[in-house]
Amino acid sequence: VQLQASGGGLVQAGGSLRLSCVVSGNILSIDRMGWYRQAPGKQRELVATIIITSATTTYADSVKGRFTISRDNAKNTVYLQMNSLKPEDTAVYFCKAERRGFIYWGQGTEVTVSS
Repeated sequence: VQLQASGGGLVQAGGSLRLSCVVSGNILSIDRMGWYRQAPGKQRELVATIIITSATTTYADSVKGRFTISRDNAKNTVYLQMNSLKPEDTAVYFCKAERRGFIYWGQGTEVTVSS
């Protein structure tokens, strides 16, 4: 499984960005996907997850109500819509796939939120 993340950039506080993670092959072979982020000097943390078949989602408390994770099975893509961005959302964002007990990571995409 290969994952290609994109969509990061520089945005002002209060703005929005949409991240995309394209899965090589059939996304329906994936059990669950998630977005994680790592800020400078900090550990990588969970942002949101989605179960591919049921579209059941979970969110970190820090992003609830502002971020939305979704998937488009036809495009083999998972999205992270980020609204009302804050400077503390600045980080490198990574997508992760879980399939049959194996874990796969994509390369990161950098998000910078200016105050």
